[in-house]
Amino acid sequence: MAIEQIKMPQLGESVTEGTISKWLVSVGDTVNKYDPLAEVMTDKVNAEVPSSFSGKIVELIANEGDTLEVGAIICTIEVEGDNRKQEESVDSKPSNMEVLKTEVSDAPNKARYSPAVLKLSAEHGIDLTQVSGSGAGGRITRKDLQAIIESGAIPTPQEKAVTVPTAPAPKAVEKAPPAPMDVPVTAGDIEIPVTGVRKAIAANMLRSKHEAPHAWTMVEVDVTNLVAYRNSIKSEFKAKEGFNLTFFAFFVKAVAQALKEFPQMNSMWAGDKIIQKKDINISIAVATEDALYVPVIKHADEKTIKGIAREITELASKVRAGKLTSTDMQGGTFTVNNTGSFGSVQSMGIINYPQAAILQVESIVKRPVVMNGGMIAVRDMVNLCLSLDHRVLDGLVCGRFLKRVKDILEATTKENTSIY
Repeated sequence: MAIEQIKMPQLGESVTEGTISKWLVSVGDTVNKYDPLAEVMTDKVNAEVPSSFSGKIVELIANEGDTLEVGAIICTIEVEGDNRKQEESVDSKPSNMEVLKTEVSDAPNKARYSPAVLKLSAEHGIDLTQVSGSGAGGRITRKDLQAIIESGAIPTPQEKAVTVPTAPAPKAVEKAPPAPMDVPVTAGDIEIPVTGVRKAIAANMLRSKHEAPHAWTMVEVDVTNLVAYRNSIKSEFKAKEGFNLTFFAFFVKAVAQALKEFPQMNSMWAGDKIIQKKDINISIAVATEDALYVPVIKHADEKTIKGIAREITELASKVRAGKLTSTDMQGGTFTVNNTGSFGSVQSMGIINYPQAAILQVESIVKRPVVMNGGMIAVRDMVNLCLSLDHRVLDGLVCGRFLKRVKDILEATTKENTSIY
């Protein structure tokens, strides 16, 4: 027999850590290769971690709620191996599991804190040297800190001075940030637990707003011809293809075409450099009752309007059926959000980090418009609202990009636009 390790997988290009949201196995369970072991949560997606081996679960290193870096060991599995070699290893040296346990018990695990633990301790002024962890080898977990925060007994560096004759400075105690429990709750209020997905959304949005200097711009587009074209073929299209031809597919196609002409918009900030992405992969926002997911249409510039419409339908169905995978979420380079589906006419989106921009497609509404020659006509109008990372993009390129999207949409007619 031999002991093998299962490690936290890389679940996305920019993902550096994951949180064990739920274990699907217990110690002693027998699993086959590719059986799911745990549900892991990263930014905006839950994914299952499959077993790389067939064997018996020996130890669950990480607890539910623990956040671990990519590559960290989450559990160990006993698998069949060379019996002779195993016997020799038992006689000559401790087993892999014993070595692992020795390392865990001897290593200063309390000094190796996860990013989630460091963030919580900084937010609430917790002195981690005074906290006893419940994780493997005494490691401090996020659940440990949450329990301390909820109890209100937050150990701070000043509290160590209690054993010294001098009293702690009251000002230092006053500076400790209030715990979330300080929000007043009165009769009739409803307390809604924050789910793992909602926490991930909040963390990613907070990071985007804190790190990326957001700027915003908007253009209005006359899509009267586009509306007439789509409405004239939508019934025939549905009967022939089996899915709807939405307005949104036309917008995604126009954005993909404009990104090809303005590749600066398809970039990401990387600290000391800007990465201009080769592939044009459009992230689309899909909402459920309690969360927002951002699946990706890969190589959108190479797809027809029909192909994009099909992918929008399939990805939205996956989200609502809970079948979206981490692969469906990876590789996005630019986000298009269909805020118009909720009746919105103007909004500012938060950039989908680490992308450099997000485009909000608002509701198509009929408005009186002054045409050439001074005539007033009722037209189908839509606002396109662009949020941009000002570290990566400037107003000039964004203005030109939006104008190009506008030109493409306003030129969409039955005569010069094919959906196939």
